[in-house]
Amino acid sequence: MRTHPPPIIPLITVLLTKHLKDWVMGTAVLSKNEILRAAKKGEIAVTPFDAECVGPCSVDLRLGNEFKVFAKKKGTKEVKDAPDAIGRDAFKRVVLRGGETLSLKPGELVLGVTKERVRLSKKYCAVIDGRSRFARIGLLVHVSSSLIQPNCDNVQVLEIANLSPFTLKLKPGLRVCQVVFHELSSPAEYKGGFRLQKHP
Repeated sequence: MRTHPPPIIPLITVLLTKHLKDWVMGTAVLSKNEILRAAKKGEIAVTPFDAECVGPCSVDLRLGNEFKVFAKKKGTKEVKDAPDAIGRDAFKRVVLRGGETLSLKPGELVLGVTKERVRLSKKYCAVIDGRSRFARIGLLVHVSSSLIQPNCDNVQVLEIANLSPFTLKLKPGLRVCQVVFHELSSPAEYKGGFRLQKHP
């Protein structure tokens, strides 16, 4: 019996429908209920967890007490494709105690960390974003590096910059940013050097 090729239009429709479904599922942002459900399954963890920090589709993260500030404010540094892009001696570590604050002058940048650790299964990635109230005063919490890779279990390093005309005082515990979770179209695993980072 002679067979006929399948009609091209229905075939294209099926393929497009499948790929559209994969694309939608692969870029889906988790809502509050889905975040809590994934956390209950152990697929997502924010530690320490505070239910009051969970919003409609994100979780607020608090500022930790450890920072890295530039050791020198002048000179020339070569940028390299390495974890310490301009060398280990470019920064000095600052740890705040008690009620201490860190003063961030206009135009300055420091590295901070979140108080919380974020752990993701191979099923999810996430993105760090600022909060509107701080963006409106010129306080940036990440310069360009916002992606949290799948299979990470780490504190989040924040590239905090002050674009305002004022010196801003940063206090640990401030709900400074938020994390948004995305479900991947298929499981993936990050094995890089920052996967288990604990310090900025």
